[in-house]
Parts: sequence; structure tokens; C-alpha cells
Amino acid sequence: MKIADKWKDYSVISTGDGYKLERWGDVILLRPDPQVIWKAEKPLDEYKGINAKYVRSESGGGEWRYLKDMPSEWVISYGKLKFKVKPMGFKHTGLFPEQAANWETMSSLIKNAGREISVLNLFAYTGGATVACLAAGASVCHVDASKGMVERAGENVRLSGLGDKNVRFIIDDCKKFVQREIRRGRKYDAVIMDPPSYGRGPNGEMWKLETELFPLVGLCAEVLSDDPLFFLINSYTTGLQPSVLDNILTLAVKKKIGKGRTDAYEVGLPTEDGIVLPCGAGGIYVND
Repeated sequence: MKIADKWKDYSVISTGDGYKLERWGDVILLRPDPQVIWKAEKPLDEYKGINAKYVRSESGGGEWRYLKDMPSEWVISYGKLKFKVKPMGFKHTGLFPEQAANWETMSSLIKNAGREISVLNLFAYTGGATVACLAAGASVCHVDASKGMVERAGENVRLSGLGDKNVRFIIDDCKKFVQREIRRGRKYDAVIMDPPSYGRGPNGEMWKLETELFPLVGLCAEVLSDDPLFFLINSYTTGLQPSVLDNILTLAVKKKIGKGRTDAYEVGLPTEDGIVLPCGAGGIYVND
């Protein structure tokens, strides 16, 4: 397991009864987490200082309930990287802190490459990986179907003092964008993708992970340069084993390149009550 244990502005305080209690800077949030199937030592609602709680609805979805004054949005830091966070729909905050474990891996590979690295970041959300890769010295093409998320990614890039770096922001369906890049003959040294379990593109394109992921990875292998650096997949889909990602990368990327290695792992966050909260799976191909 790769554990994102270098945060100063974020921590998981406690977990239990389907919820996680988190500190985001000076703000305390209580959010549902499907992985938390164990009992809390004491009810998390009793923790003093909670600013807001996300409450599920019996009809699906849910809403934020504000328990004390808090800013509508605020900034937290990860080293020199800065991110704007806010309570959003479906319990999101605009950032997945566990991904810092992947940021560290990608940043190290880019810094040690000894050459300029171009990165294609798909399903790129609010740009955590984009910011990390830019800070490490890469150029990045950031692609997401949501205009709002791409705009937030631009804010995070500027907040981190990286507004002058080589980055393109694209609002598009990821699959269609990659197909056009293939026709244009554009190549990238690294590909990152963080696909949802289900989703829709800007024109209603349907996405289902179980049927779309393997073909998309094979398609993305076509935009890799002759000497690629890495290909990283992250998945939050409950029940998807890391070995599935390893197999996909082996079959669709490693065999095409003819060399390199793959690795797959769980991603997690340490908690202040002494356990690790699992937060999905990751897989990476590295050409070394």
C-alpha cells in the first residue's frame, strides 16, 4: 500500500460507522466513506468543532449540513503546492488527499528523467496531479469533461505559483480527445488517468469503467512517445483489485513497449486513531 503520510494541512482524525472525520486546514468535516464498515470507538458526531457533515438521503445523494461558521472555500497546502477546497455536491471537496502518494511517485520519476517530459492527464478533475507534475518540471495537457473542474484546476495551478508553466486545459470527452490526438500524431511521455466508475461526457457520452477502461488504456498507449516514462491509473471503484490494474497495464502498455515494469497497490491515508483508511487502487507502468 502507498500511504499519503506527508500532509500537514490535512488529516483523518477518526473513522467508523460509515464515516470519516477529517481536518482540512482549520475546518473539520464529517463525510461518508463506503470503505468504513467498522464501528467507531465513540460517535463521530460528538467530536467538538465539526463545521459541516454530509448526510445521505434515503432517495439517493445527500446534502451538507453546516453546524458552525466556516468559509465557503479555503486553501490548503501540500509542501509548495496549494489547492482550493470547498464542500461540493455528492460529498466532494475538490481534492482527494490520498493522491499525494501518487504525486510523490510521479514527481520523482519526472525529476529523475534527465529530459523534458510531457504528460497527458485524463479525467484530471481539479488538477492535483497536474499541479504536482508541473512543479516537478513537466509540461501537462489537462483533460476533463467538466468546465467547472477545469476552471478550478487553473485556479490551483495559479495558487501554486505555476501559472507560467507549460500547461493546456482541455474541456472534452477523454476518449474522443485521445482519438483526435492519435490522428494529429501528438505524443506524450507519460499518461495519467483517474476514471470514474460511471460518468457522462460533455455531449452525453456514457462511461462505464468495467467495459471502457481496458480499451481506453490500449488507445492511450498509441499516444505514448517512443521512449515513454510512465503510465499511471488510479481507481476508486470499490472491489476493483490492484491486480486488475496490473494486468491491464501489462497487456495494453508493457507488451506494446516491449520492456519496463508494472506495479499495482492500494492507496491509503493514515488516521489519528492508528489505522490506515483504504482509498482505492493504483497501478503504474514504468519504462526503466
